Amino acid sequence: MLVLSVGKALSIQAHPDKELARVLHKLYPNVYRDDNHKPEMALALTEFEALCGFISVKELKDMLSSVPEIAELVGVGNAERILLVNEQHENGKSKTDLESIFSRVMLLSKDTISEMISKLKRRLNLEKKKRQLTVKEQLALRLESQYPADVGAIAAFFLNYVKLNRGEAISLGPNEPHAYISGECIECMATSDNVVRAGLTSKPLDVQTLLSMLKYRQGSPEILQGVPLNPYTTRYLPPFEEFEIDCCNLPQSAAVIFPSVVGPSLFLFTAGKGHFDAGLPEDDMVKEGDDIVEEGEVFFVPANTKIIITAKSTELQLYRVGVNSKIYRDL
Repeated sequence: MLVLSVGKALSIQAHPDKELARVLHKLYPNVYRDDNHKPEMALALTEFEALCGFISVKELKDMLSSVPEIAELVGVGNAERILLVNEQHENGKSKTDLESIFSRVMLLSKDTISEMISKLKRRLNLEKKKRQLTVKEQLALRLESQYPADVGAIAAFFLNYVKLNRGEAISLGPNEPHAYISGECIECMATSDNVVRAGLTSKPLDVQTLLSMLKYRQGSPEILQGVPLNPYTTRYLPPFEEFEIDCCNLPQSAAVIFPSVVGPSLFLFTAGKGHFDAGLPEDDMVKEGDDIVEEGEVFFVPANTKIIITAKSTELQLYRVGVNSKIYRDL
């Protein structure tokens, strides 16, 4: 679990699935240090911007029609072929075409990309005097200002732009492209440090590997709102077995019980002060303690431990991360 504060866009990247992670780790152990996958979830603490997954067929066609610089990069013939795709009956063809043109753009020379970004920037700076730029156009200019002449400013047009409000989350599976743009979030992930990068970074790139591993699924990502567990706690369950996140907002003097679970948990306190009391579930007793918790503190809680948390004179905000409870229901 991490708390991320993103002031400058993080890299366009993806994480390999388990099979590819094993292969990459065996071939390049100094670069890909783990043989495990790295699904993750980002839960917004503030307004949070991200790019994740590929835009729909309709949006792709609209983009090629409205961004002449990209249409030029992919080639007139390729652009026209996509514009003729039947959105309802040719999804497989669209996926193949998307892979083809996205790969073409990402593999262009630095000089070609730099020239096209300059043309795009000049055009948008002229047009913003006459009209309101689209969200993607504004984003492209922002990214270019942070990473001049970087292909990521072009790649952003191919990806879904998502703006999360506090309390909303997105889950990111293996082999899915994404980039965090701005804001603060709780990030939780499987145990791995494997990252394949393709843009918006000064770190080493592995564009060929990223292009070959992507699934090229198209469409808007699901925004997770969480499921209420009690008046104070909301649970976020991603489609991965490794983890879940509970968000708890306790009013002044209120208390909440976290029942014992068969796996360990981490508790992170992000605002306020309160009492943190732990006990063993088998006798259903909790020892009263003087453990005062406050903003910034993290507690590791072993398996089979019941927790009672009480807010003091102000609201107490906290997050619990543990193994996905769906695993235990299936045992």
